[in-house]
Amino acid sequence: MAGDTEAVKADCYGDEVREHIERFAAAGYDAIPDDEREAWFSRFKFWGLFHQRSGQEGYFMMRLTNCGGVLEPGQLRAIGEVARDYAEGPAANPVFGNGFVDLTTRQSVQIHWLKLEDVPEIWEKLESVGVSSRSAGGDTMRNISGCPVAGKDADEYVETRPLLDEIQAEIRDDEALANLPRKFNISMTGCRQGCAQDSINDVALEPARKLVDGEERRGFNVRAGGGLGSREPRRARPLDVFVTPDRAVETVRAFVELYMEAGNRENRNRNRARFFVDEHGPEAVREMLVERLDFSPAHAGTDLRGEYTYNAGRPSERGDHDHVGVHDQDPDHSYVGLTVPIGRLTAGEAIELADLADAYGSGEVRLTRRQNPLIVDVPDEAVDDLLEEPLLETHRPEPETFTRGAMACTGTEFCSIALAETKTRMAAMVRWLNANVDLPDDVDQLKIHMSGCTADCGQAMTADIGMQGMRARKDGEMVEAMDVGVGGGVGAEPAFIEWVHQRVPADEVPGLVADLVAAFAALREEGQTFREWVEATGHESIIELAEPHETSYEDPCLYDAKQSWYPFSDAEGADAATDATAVSDD
Repeated sequence: MAGDTEAVKADCYGDEVREHIERFAAAGYDAIPDDEREAWFSRFKFWGLFHQRSGQEGYFMMRLTNCGGVLEPGQLRAIGEVARDYAEGPAANPVFGNGFVDLTTRQSVQIHWLKLEDVPEIWEKLESVGVSSRSAGGDTMRNISGCPVAGKDADEYVETRPLLDEIQAEIRDDEALANLPRKFNISMTGCRQGCAQDSINDVALEPARKLVDGEERRGFNVRAGGGLGSREPRRARPLDVFVTPDRAVETVRAFVELYMEAGNRENRNRNRARFFVDEHGPEAVREMLVERLDFSPAHAGTDLRGEYTYNAGRPSERGDHDHVGVHDQDPDHSYVGLTVPIGRLTAGEAIELADLADAYGSGEVRLTRRQNPLIVDVPDEAVDDLLEEPLLETHRPEPETFTRGAMACTGTEFCSIALAETKTRMAAMVRWLNANVDLPDDVDQLKIHMSGCTADCGQAMTADIGMQGMRARKDGEMVEAMDVGVGGGVGAEPAFIEWVHQRVPADEVPGLVADLVAAFAALREEGQTFREWVEATGHESIIELAEPHETSYEDPCLYDAKQSWYPFSDAEGADAATDATAVSDD
């Protein structure tokens, strides 16, 4: 398998793939030879183009890149207009309709239901405002994560915005570094909240301080080998390296080059950077890294991890855990974080959000790792008027706790490897929880994440309550199901969930969650967060308190949605998007 993938990449990969995409787009989807499609689809991913799952032949998802979550003025509007004009499929989602934008857990954007023939026009529109899809997928460096308010937050400990842009321009855009053993995630945090979630990245730079030549310096400690997926999550491990900002970019490049040259290309199940660090150990990886540097890095300094609060399961008064709400930006401006509970905006909402960013701020929008957008540069005197805008009634800066904490990946709606539908299911579950489950008045955060499979794009492993898609039998029929775990979170002491029940039929999951939350509300000590309560209660007791059962909740697609070409259509199927006989709801 790995050998086949490496052979495909050796034949054609990276920037040269674009000319082939344009050639196939001009000739039509059917011009791709049947026996070569899987190879070409694999190569297409480098340019952010992912063929959707079986039954949706001819339709593609495009993932975009925007370093550190920054969407400059005009960019979100162009993305929304692409979704409006090109992202209409043959069937509508029952909640989100047709034509929508998905915000991802890596601060980027995805658009579905695109036709190959339209891709050149889409690129032209997006690239005219500086939006690219290059290096958004495949075995390469993915979207670079950073603090979403880097360069805006007056309390930022180390300035990172110029460094993030330099990593993008000098490393990620370098064609020589395009072909890695597997996908590779880079993060850099300069804030005290840890909102780039460095502990789950392949290489991570985190704020630190150290005495260098008798003078206190601000810089970064380097960690490596973090990640989720395949039920083998790893925390990024310290490499005992401290670098000043002027050495940060070359240090990142050296680690990328090390992984590119020495990473495992034989076994795709064991060739992520976390396994590379497993194999060699942090000390040996440090030695290999230092050999590549033109300077001798200092040993690790005093880090700021002890202050991290982002998705860390700590009390909210300790600091930001998601950037939702109204926040001070500087003495005269604020930024306003909206809630998009499962990261999905309709095309119209995306355009309206761009309009609000223009009207009330600088036009720039920032994206967080929790699938939420921020309107930045809002004059303090304009905040109240912004809060009265209709869009903020839907995507509220002060949402219900269940709404605020919900995240979900793509799921079987479009993903070929998912085992369960996620986004519409999570939307239904959140509505049910809001209507039927009470939380203590002082609990304003409870992170519930849903992933369609063990790849864990929804980051279930880092949630208070995490769910991963499975299958199970119920009453003699195959149904979609979830493995459910508790106790995850990042921050100063990253933890991954422990499973409490597995293969729970999807319609019994809300009952499990409701009982668990009720027990938390009844048994917690004053001020105790969910993660703290889980740790204090003990795993065996949690299992007893969280029993699956049916409720008034009705699941939107219980009966094995992947067997349908689209979970939300009763039609028999949809052929290639260019086929005049393709099924339509019109």
